Amino acid sequence: MSHEVRAVLARSKGAPVSVETILVPDPGPGEALVRVQACGVCHTDLHYREGAIGDDFPYLLGHEAAGVVEAVGEGVTDVGPGDFVILNWRAVCGHCRACRRGQPWYCFDTHNARQKMTLQDGTELAPALGIGAFAEKTLVAAGQCTKVPQVRPEAAGLLGCGLMAGLGAALNTAPVSRGQSVAVIGCGGVGDAAIAGARLAGAGRIIAVDIDDRKLALAETFGATHTVNSRDTDPVTAIRELTGGHGADVVIDAVGRPETYQQAFHARDLAGTVVLVGVPAPDMKLELPLLDVFGRGGALKSSWYGDCLPSRDFPMLVDLYRQGRLDLDAFVTETIALDEVEKAFEKMHSGEVLRSVVVF
Repeated sequence: MSHEVRAVLARSKGAPVSVETILVPDPGPGEALVRVQACGVCHTDLHYREGAIGDDFPYLLGHEAAGVVEAVGEGVTDVGPGDFVILNWRAVCGHCRACRRGQPWYCFDTHNARQKMTLQDGTELAPALGIGAFAEKTLVAAGQCTKVPQVRPEAAGLLGCGLMAGLGAALNTAPVSRGQSVAVIGCGGVGDAAIAGARLAGAGRIIAVDIDDRKLALAETFGATHTVNSRDTDPVTAIRELTGGHGADVVIDAVGRPETYQQAFHARDLAGTVVLVGVPAPDMKLELPLLDVFGRGGALKSSWYGDCLPSRDFPMLVDLYRQGRLDLDAFVTETIALDEVEKAFEKMHSGEVLRSVVVF
């Protein structure tokens, strides 16, 4: 049996998205059918639409989502009908070399649903990050469903991608220690989540860097103790001045451009850590003095999905949200309907929103 649902599709490179009826099959072995309640509009969805990730059109967009399991296939025991879940794109296999060495957050063979969702004429759809959640229902591998206590889905779903990337960059990849100084370059949703993560970790000084005073003011609400407008001020000099002339213990680049990475590299203290969490374009190149890489010591790291393990991190972060220690609601700028995704992309470009969230 197939389910007819409305969904947002990217038909071709650079073309506006469309809302169409698609067919979602019942779950097979190891799969789960999820009724989506909310899904955030992430930059990754825009990258899919622009052809920056691949050319496997048509794409079924959406991946930053929460909802309720409607049905599961044979062999699924971790979740069942009625469970509230956050969808994730790291359904660990348990068998690859990363999983076997006890580092499943690096899993090299993550699972997706085997069956395909399709257009009504049978054309197969490529779901964004193996999820495809700009849809009333979606089919995923059961391991892509992380059961958590029922909370506001608009907020919880954001842990499925952008917020987890930022929080995890601070909490998992760096990881930030109590009393350390932290600088975050780029104060969009991911950067602000990194700031919130640094505060949770007990950082002593958190420096927010951006070119937009509106974003810097918002960064203070998430825990930034100091702000630097890098349009007017050299951020490396400013960060050094704010850290006794030494540089920050941890610098997180939430932009992902050669210029910002070089700033992060030169703004860290000796033996400090740089974390790249902003996603670079495929054609970007980086040039650094190799002697400085050697002489400054420390660590240069990249953070892919916040080095998260969903089964470990999502419940913990939802608990912090329920305790009032992590304000996920503050990341939800607006809630929108399914047919407003294209407008949400425009607002994202202009910096008007942290997150627009589709609510079903």
